[in-house]
Amino acid sequence: MQLIKLLINGKEYEVAVKKNWTLLYVLREVLDFTGTKCGCNTNDCGACKVLIDGEAVNSCVVLAHKAEGKNIITIEGIAEGSKLHPIQEAFIETGAVQCGFCTPGMIITTKALLDQNPSPSRDEIVQALDNNLCRCTGYVKIVEAIELAAKRLRGEA
Repeated sequence: MQLIKLLINGKEYEVAVKKNWTLLYVLREVLDFTGTKCGCNTNDCGACKVLIDGEAVNSCVVLAHKAEGKNIITIEGIAEGSKLHPIQEAFIETGAVQCGFCTPGMIITTKALLDQNPSPSRDEIVQALDNNLCRCTGYVKIVEAIELAAKRLRGEA
């Protein structure tokens, strides 16, 4: 076991980890951040996405000890207390949340996209979602949610 410090949602956690433990495993099984989902464990579905230094990353392929010293934001860190983030509100309002399993990863991806590009085109939104799988929707509502969130974050809606 190796003792590491992880900065998650603005709070530091000291955790004993094995070298082969992924960030996803540590988040869910050790620290109880269960909003981050385990969908495939093979870097294919995006359900486990977190922000690492502002970049949306599949946590199932990041070794926990490699995340030491980085700023990690999980879905639990997107809202401000009980106040939902405008992205979360847009997902709810447009019906982009179906079963909800992919939603945390979609919201993390959206946050990274809109932080880097506040006015993405529809094609840029679709491209950003390329590594996020949803089995419930045809992605139409998800794209609409992202467009709505972008407008709101720009103060246009």
